[in-house]
Amino acid sequence: MPELPDIVVYLEALEQRVLGHVLERVRIAGPFLLRTAVPPIDSVQGHKVTVLRRIGKRIALGFDNGMWLVFHLMIAGRLHWKTKAVVPDGRRTLATFEFESGTLTLTEAGAKKRASLHLFADEAAMAAIDPGGLEVLTAARDAFAEVLASENHTLKRALTDPHLFSGIGNAYSDEILFQAQLSPVLLTRRMDAETINRLYQATQETLNSWTKTLRVEAGGKFPEKVTAFREEMYVHGKYGLPCRRCGTKIQRIRYASNETNYCPRCQTGGKLLADRALSRLLREDWPRSLDEMDERIQGKKQTAQN
Repeated sequence: MPELPDIVVYLEALEQRVLGHVLERVRIAGPFLLRTAVPPIDSVQGHKVTVLRRIGKRIALGFDNGMWLVFHLMIAGRLHWKTKAVVPDGRRTLATFEFESGTLTLTEAGAKKRASLHLFADEAAMAAIDPGGLEVLTAARDAFAEVLASENHTLKRALTDPHLFSGIGNAYSDEILFQAQLSPVLLTRRMDAETINRLYQATQETLNSWTKTLRVEAGGKFPEKVTAFREEMYVHGKYGLPCRRCGTKIQRIRYASNETNYCPRCQTGGKLLADRALSRLLREDWPRSLDEMDERIQGKKQTAQN
């Protein structure tokens, strides 16, 4: 799912291409994409884009008639820019937005169509979809700490809760926690001042650094390589690979359709965090530490040799 750095770079690309331009035509072919019926989608046709905004992981286009068009790309939705008109097919290309400057297309890979499009009559109506999370890049350390302690969650859950922090998802939360050298299951109300400082600094540095990296990668063009899995990442999507900092194999916690990736030596003091599925399967055989895991691997090798 595109997160804060990806959305920022999308908005910068859109600013160059649609800000100040008239939306001439909207075509929607995805039957479940548009989630609002009033006002009708053609209400923004013939109107100029006057402002762009990020709302968490959403992209909002404001028009000169006061209306707002809001995109939520979810996991597999992506935006593209074409120089010519495109007819959406409803399978991969779900909608197109034609400007005199070019055509913005919304695509979504896979059979599950989760991306959404809303049209709101005004800013007050649009406020209903804003989860209200703290904007971490502009927040002071004390405001960050206050939000962090407002609920007693694990760090992973807190960072990815859009009601607490704006724009952080599964990928960048993994990278933030790695940079802060903190366990994803550390409870927020057990953090001391020094630990909060580390997390605050890591959050700022990670999101700013990745925004700059993606901006350079785009090179002034419309961003096309928007993905949660990047070679330069330290832990996210790196399960089973050696940590670039210490060489220990990256571990994971799987739940539902998501997973948390972490380095046990850099983040948990060598402790292996229980993965729900594997813990249920292995029960008392679940290794509690890296040393215990190595012992069991060596034991299995010796048994196989004998």
